[in-house]
Amino acid sequence: MRINLNQGAQEIPESGRTKNSSLASADAQASASSALGEDSTQLSGTHIQVQALVAQALQFPEVRQEKVNALRQLVESGSYQPSAQQVGDALFDHMLVSPAA
Repeated sequence: MRINLNQGAQEIPESGRTKNSSLASADAQASASSALGEDSTQLSGTHIQVQALVAQALQFPEVRQEKVNALRQLVESGSYQPSAQQVGDALFDHMLVSPAA
């Protein structure tokens, strides 16, 4: 989970404040939960954006099979000979993505 420090402070409901009618029922539920010693939470609209992005990401195939098959054929035939620069770049990229434990 990542905490966004740039986001403005959110208002915390207080029992002495006047509420509008749409928040009154939510505050009544929160007060009832607080009276019972239960925790309560309020989510921002950001979680909806995250869910939409997750849904989009799940639509992409995890493995590009056609590219894997083409590379496999090159390796098996012995015709795949990457340059030293390509090998170095791939190693460096891999180290950035998954550093040693």
